[in-house]
Amino acid sequence: MVHFARHTPDLVWWPSDLNQRHVKSIEAWRVHSGLPNIRSPLRIDLSDPGWCPEMRSGQGPTNLAAVFCANVIHIAPWTVAEGLFAGAGRYLRADGKLFLYGPFKRDGKHTALSNAVFDTSLREGNPDWGVRDIGDVETLARGAGLGLVDTIEMPANNLTLVFAR
Repeated sequence: MVHFARHTPDLVWWPSDLNQRHVKSIEAWRVHSGLPNIRSPLRIDLSDPGWCPEMRSGQGPTNLAAVFCANVIHIAPWTVAEGLFAGAGRYLRADGKLFLYGPFKRDGKHTALSNAVFDTSLREGNPDWGVRDIGDVETLARGAGLGLVDTIEMPANNLTLVFAR
């Protein structure tokens, strides 16, 4: 976040996490950076379509230019993906975008053997977790008024999926 904020001084960043320990660490990095475009982190529960009390009450960010979510929906139950898209549909401005980074399947098939192995290990640890299929994610996005506009190949067999209205 500090790296991105330093390179985009015209954007205001609202970092977040569910884990309170992570929120405290994010706050320490924010303070250490001294950057004026990073706000105090919010504790967001993506399984809640309203995300957090501050956003529901208007005390947090609204009319977002973008949401960046990295390495989340495969290490969480599907309800987290549902809440992510519901909140993005609610809080993104008309030209806003959702950037979703991580491993994905294409047409039910893994894009790399390493992702298949990773998926198996995730599902063995928790059957509600696992590498998600792009088609399933697209269907979820459509329900929130978003469509897939770009798929970007990333290192380590990951992708960035870009959604917009």
